[in-house]
Amino acid sequence: MSSTVTAAAWYLARGSGVTTLVLFSVVVALGIASRSGRPVAGLPRFAVQAVHRSASLLALAFLGMHIVTLLVDPYAQLRLVDVVVPFIGSYRPLWLGLGTLALDLMVALVATSLLRDRIGARAWKVIHWAAYAAWPVAVLHGLGTGTDAATWWLRAVTAACVALVGAALVWRRSPDFDAVPTASAIPAAAVKEFVR
Repeated sequence: MSSTVTAAAWYLARGSGVTTLVLFSVVVALGIASRSGRPVAGLPRFAVQAVHRSASLLALAFLGMHIVTLLVDPYAQLRLVDVVVPFIGSYRPLWLGLGTLALDLMVALVATSLLRDRIGARAWKVIHWAAYAAWPVAVLHGLGTGTDAATWWLRAVTAACVALVGAALVWRRSPDFDAVPTASAIPAAAVKEFVR
C-alpha cells in the first residue's frame, strides 16, 4: 500500500472517529430531550425525533467509515475479528476493545430499532437503554486510543461532548423535565403543521 493511501486512511480514520463521537453525543442529547415532550430549540417533539433519527443514521455512516479505514490502515493492525470481538486486538487491546464493545452495543440498537414493530415497544425501549452504556464506552475508547488522544483539541471536543450529554442528563433529572407543556408553550404554526 502506498504511503499516500496509508496517510489518507489514517487521516480519514481519525476524522471519522471524532465526527462519530460528536454525532453520537448529539444523538444521545436529542434522545434525552425528546423524552420531555417539549419543543427543543424551537422544534416540536416530532421534529426533534426526526433530527435524532437522521443524526443517528449519519453517525452510523461515519462509524462505518471509521472502521473500514482502520481495517486498511497498516498502523492500526485491525483485523475483522477485532471489529466484532472486544479486547483481542494487538494494538492497545483495552482501548480498542472498548470501541468494539461500543460498536456491538450500537449494532444491537440498530437491529432492534429495525425490528421495533416485531419485538414490541417495551423490549425495544429496554434494549435502547444500551445507548447510555455505548456512549461513555465510546468516549473512553476515543480518549485511550489513537495518536490524538492527548492533544488539546481532541480533549476539548471530548469535553464539549461530555458537557452536552451531561447538561441533557441534568435536565432529564430536573423536576420540570416531565412537566406537561401548556398549549401556549407550543407554537401555533407547529400545531397546524402537525395536525395537517
